[in-house]
Amino acid sequence: MRPSQIEAILDQEFLSCAQGIHTPVMLWGPPGVGKSQIIAGIARRHGARLVDIRLSQMEPTDLRGIPFKTSDDRVKWSVPEMLPDSNSTEPGILFLDEINAAPPSVSAAAYQLILDRRLGEYVMPKNWAIFAAGNRQGDRGVTYAMPAPLANRFTHYHVEPNLDDWIAWALEHDIDERIMGFLRFRPDLLFRYDPAHNPEAFPSPRSWEYADRALKKFGHRPDLLTDTLQACVGDDVGVELKAYIDNMENLPDIDAILEGREAGVPKTVDLQYGVAAALVRRAKQAAGDMDKLANILKYARRFPQREMGVMLVTDLHRAVGQPLFRVPEFVDWANSVAELMLYDFKPTA
Repeated sequence: MRPSQIEAILDQEFLSCAQGIHTPVMLWGPPGVGKSQIIAGIARRHGARLVDIRLSQMEPTDLRGIPFKTSDDRVKWSVPEMLPDSNSTEPGILFLDEINAAPPSVSAAAYQLILDRRLGEYVMPKNWAIFAAGNRQGDRGVTYAMPAPLANRFTHYHVEPNLDDWIAWALEHDIDERIMGFLRFRPDLLFRYDPAHNPEAFPSPRSWEYADRALKKFGHRPDLLTDTLQACVGDDVGVELKAYIDNMENLPDIDAILEGREAGVPKTVDLQYGVAAALVRRAKQAAGDMDKLANILKYARRFPQREMGVMLVTDLHRAVGQPLFRVPEFVDWANSVAELMLYDFKPTA
């Protein structure tokens, strides 16, 4: 499933805690696809506390607690400090990351916690959700086959990278428009991982964020930029990205387009993707400037291939949302592409 669908499911699972019908969720996916980031986003969106437990780094007693003798010669178990207080009223998420990288003796200690929301005398607070994540066995990570009793305690979803979802995320996190344009031009490179070759660096949603950081740190050092990009996304992809970035110097004047002045449309597809990404980024930064949105919509009609204009306006909608529909030029643009399959625009009155 694409990340946006997973997020919608986890949102509902988190909210279901209040109704007492929450079911623990297990996310599967290759390294770098954004499983942990999805969970962290759910916590931020709901203002919930996030407790991230890496079972692969624990011993069974770390989760179960240490036994101690009471004054009446009975044995009780101490509650690990990392677990939320049973009387807590704040909402939260218990995130068991890398759960299938834990030895069976450790994962077995989590059975009761996951299914019954308790561990011995300890009881989890009602308004806490339980989510877990792990890599697949074929991804060359450190994994154990998940025991059937543990697997049966979860609902299971597989996270697949999706470029549209990643672009929406990138717009929210100020990712360089050149990276967004490059991935629109080469969508097959959003995620490319061959476990048979066990690469050190490879393109993934996570490593593209690292590439953005590299651009911010080494963009002024062309002698180092290629090496730092290769260190993030791999040798061949790093070289290709650097060539794309260099070619972006041939873009038309973005300010002229935004101001409605004459600016040509690039003839090559890579530059068309580049100018589209730059316009979307600038539109988001302009915080709903209607004149600039109108000029972008006019420009979108000038692409030789109308599908390119559809992609531009689709990403523009992701960046600015409903204000786009209040721009008079939007109707003119929509009429010009009425027979094409559009993104699910839903204008409101």
